[in-house]
Parts: sequence; structure tokens; C-alpha cells
Amino acid sequence: MPMVVTTKDCTALGDAELEELADLGMETSGFDIGFLSKEREEWVLVTTVRDGRKLRGYSFCTLERIGGTPSLLVGVASVDRTGRAESALKAMMADQFRRALLAFPDEDVLLGTRLLGPDGFRAFLGLSDVVPAAGHRASGEERAWARRLAKRFGVEARLDDRTFILKGNGGAAGGLDFVHPKVKLPDGVHELFSEIDPARGDRLVAFGWAMAEDLAGGKFSR
Repeated sequence: MPMVVTTKDCTALGDAELEELADLGMETSGFDIGFLSKEREEWVLVTTVRDGRKLRGYSFCTLERIGGTPSLLVGVASVDRTGRAESALKAMMADQFRRALLAFPDEDVLLGTRLLGPDGFRAFLGLSDVVPAAGHRASGEERAWARRLAKRFGVEARLDDRTFILKGNGGAAGGLDFVHPKVKLPDGVHELFSEIDPARGDRLVAFGWAMAEDLAGGKFSR
């Protein structure tokens, strides 16, 4: 059965739907209803992915320009821990990239988010110049982008722009939570998270570029 993806304005997200998202989030990332209620006010769009009637994942995001640069920002996202997690993530990102193409035709688009763990890099499949990366020393411009994103997420003061790590304070923190036991990642990726404690609210700022020709060519479609 194919995944069914729906995206709508966060303002149209009802309390019953929010409770359903929280039920999934509490099972995976600890995103409870109180936290998600606040995030509903912070982001523009909410995407849900269903397998039949079963909710498999959700994402709060926005499409905006940061310093003039077209950007797709994922504030909070969670995918359940099943064998179809990869399909759910891919379907969710495909819909958001489709909307990025509509919002920013003929332009490269930056995808930016905060990751709870290494498997989250699967959201960046097919993108160019993804950072941080194992064995890669970030350039000055890349570090500047990490600071811009941290500022947009409201946590600039907690960023180490050399490691891209956001130190938590023990409170709830947004980010993209994805775990899949069979996912294959490049060597060294896990080392990027060696000093991160997701339960404390630590996150890794990550971003990459969806090139205009790839968006137009349907590279990220399901």
C-alpha cells in the first residue's frame, strides 16, 4: 500500500490531530503535546505520512528566504520505528521538495534542520554539499550558514560552529528524528554524534543543497 502524504497550514491542525502527532512523537523522540502545541505556532506547514490509517511520520516546516537564499527548514519531524520508516521519510521529503520547487522555481534550495542521530542524514539523500560530513573541515561560509540556521531556530548561543553541535539545556528541543536499523551511512558519520546526548537536547545542525535542475527533474520525487 502506498504512503499517503498530506501537507497543510499549521493553523489548520486541530487538537485531535496534534494529539495523534504527540502519540507518535512520545514513542520515538519525546515530542509531547505541550511541546508540539508551541511548535505549531512557530512553523508554517505540517506534513503527515500515513500507511492506510496508521500515522507513520510528520514534519513541521517552512519555506522562506534566509538572507535572500531559498530555504526549506524542517523544525520538528518524527518517523516511527518500523520497517517502512525509510519509505515514510522519503515520501515526506518528496512532498516538501515538491513544494520548494513551486515556491522557488529555477533556484537552488537549502534544506536545513537539526538532527538527533546519524540516521537523520537520510533526509539529505541526493542533495549537494551536505555538511557537516565525516572528514570534512567546514569552510567559513559553511560555518556562517550553521550560525544563520541556529539563529533561525532560536538557539544561536548554544552552537559550536566548528562541530555544528547545539548543546542542549535539558529542555525540549526540536529536530528531525529518524532511526532505521538497516540504514547504510558513510564511514565516520556516527563520529559526528559522539558528543551528542539527544535526551539532553543536544542536536547537530545540518544542511545541504537541492539543485534547481534536480528539483525540476523530479530527482526527489517518490
